[in-house]
Amino acid sequence: MEFSAGHRAEISESRSPSLPSARAPRTTSTTSGNLKVFGSGEFQVVKLVKKTQLSHNVAKFRFDLPTPNSVLGLPIGQHMSCRGKDAVGEEVVKPYTPTTLDSDVSCFELVIKDVGPFREMKEGDYLAVKGPKGRFKYQPGQVRAFGMLARGTGITPMFQVTRAILENPSDKTKIHLIYANVTYEDILLKEELDSFMRDFPDQFQVYHVLNQPPENWDGGVGFVSKEMIQANCPPPADDVQILRCGPPSMNKATAGHLKDIGYTPEMRFNF
Repeated sequence: MEFSAGHRAEISESRSPSLPSARAPRTTSTTSGNLKVFGSGEFQVVKLVKKTQLSHNVAKFRFDLPTPNSVLGLPIGQHMSCRGKDAVGEEVVKPYTPTTLDSDVSCFELVIKDVGPFREMKEGDYLAVKGPKGRFKYQPGQVRAFGMLARGTGITPMFQVTRAILENPSDKTKIHLIYANVTYEDILLKEELDSFMRDFPDQFQVYHVLNQPPENWDGGVGFVSKEMIQANCPPPADDVQILRCGPPSMNKATAGHLKDIGYTPEMRFNF
C-alpha cells in the first residue's frame, strides 16, 4: 500500500510538466450544492497545505481542494489512486483511503507511511489523484455490526467507515475494532479513536494489540489471534461483516482464523 522510498514525485508548479495527464480539478455539483472533484476519470492535481508527523514513519497530509465548497465525492469505503515515482524514478500509482469524509469541505487528509514521494513532499507541493476506486461501498444499516481487523496504516479505511457511521445519528451500526501495531507509539489516530470510545460507548469499541507493549499494558500482546477475534468481534451472523486491512501476513493469518470461527465468505471483506 505504500510507495517505496526514493525521489520526490510530485511537484511544484514549476515542475507540473512531469504530470502530463494531470490537470487542475474539474468539478461537478452534488445534491448539497458542494462541488465534487472526482468523477471525470482523470488525474487531478491537489496542493499539500499541511504535513503533520504522527510517528517515526507515518504522517498526516492535508491537501486543499480547488474551492471553499469542494468535496472529493468519494463514496464511504472507497479509495483514491495517488501517482508518484519509485526509488528509481519510475512512475507508480498506489491506492490510499482518506481519513476525511465529504462533510470535510474544501480539503482532505491522508494518513500514510512517510516514504517515497511523500517523504520528500513539502507544503506547497502538488499531488496527482484520481478516484473513486474500490469494491466496497458502505450504505447505512447494511449490517447490524462490523468487526474490523486492522494493522498500522490499515486503520484508514476502518476510520473512514467508522466516522461515517458515528456521525450519522440515524445509523445504529455497532463497530468492534481490533487494531494491531508494533509499539504504543505506532498507534495512529489514537486521540480520535479514544474520542469515539468516550462519545459512543454503546456503539464503538476498540481492542489494541501490540507486539512490543509497554509495562502494565492491558491490551493484547503479539499478533491478532483466533481467540482475540472471538472475544472482541461479533459472532458469525447474516447481519455481521468482518472487514480487514493490513499487511499480507496479517490478512492471510486472520483469513484462516475467520474461516475456523465460522464466518462465511459473504461475511468477510478484505480492503
